[in-house]
Amino acid sequence: MKHLPPYFGFWHYLGHYGLRATAFLVLAFLMVPILIIIPLSFNTEPYFSFTEGMLALDPAAYSTRWYANIFNDPKWMIAIRNSFVIGFAAALISTVLGTIAAIGLASPVMPFKRLIMALLLSPMIVPLIIIAAGMFFFYSRFNLVGSYTGLILAHAALGVPFVIITVTATLAGFDRSLYNAGLSMGARPLKAFWDIVIPLIRPGVISGGLFAFITSFDEVVVVLFIAGPEQRTIPRQMFSGLREQINPTILAVATLLILTSIALLVTLEMLRRRSERMRTTAH
Repeated sequence: MKHLPPYFGFWHYLGHYGLRATAFLVLAFLMVPILIIIPLSFNTEPYFSFTEGMLALDPAAYSTRWYANIFNDPKWMIAIRNSFVIGFAAALISTVLGTIAAIGLASPVMPFKRLIMALLLSPMIVPLIIIAAGMFFFYSRFNLVGSYTGLILAHAALGVPFVIITVTATLAGFDRSLYNAGLSMGARPLKAFWDIVIPLIRPGVISGGLFAFITSFDEVVVVLFIAGPEQRTIPRQMFSGLREQINPTILAVATLLILTSIALLVTLEMLRRRSERMRTTAH
């Protein structure tokens, strides 16, 4: 084995730590503008900037008044309710349809698999403004504009691709011989599917459902096109607040959304690890 030149170790460590430093700087560039919202949401004054008291860490300069304002304002409470109701309903529809589509696409005898996959994933590629405009003109023919049904169906369509991707990734490591073994022991296809396949792909299904919920919960463009005054969601209310009446209540809502996103990400990571353990056990 040839000896490496003496300067090789230097360049190796330089590249290693340089890559880490670059990754840290990129992470800081992305996270600092988000994290700075959190202390601003506790500002006593109705400003979007740090006051002298906040910079001096004066307790009197911090307050939870803007968080209390969320729960005292009927508009925010309606927006929160709508976001959760629409998000859960859309995620449920997306999970069912996306799981069925992923299982069908995983079949080795499925014709035109790539074309169908491309069509199903197109909502992730086509600009959202085009999708929203198309949905508006399509839904207007069926009187679905300005209704909960129309908005739920629109958000479900946006969430299906995420479910397909996560469930397809889970099925990639699925051993079909387990399903065939269930059939050989006398179980009916539906019974074997429910008792063997579903438990093994359940983490992927739940992860896809969470992604679909996040997509609906965070969506605003389609809401602007399709929703009426009664279907106002949290992003729509934040958008209106920035245009009509600016106050740190928006920052308080943004902080709660950040904490919600962190909780969902932790849940997704736990599901991912559980899926890996189940896959290892199955093999």
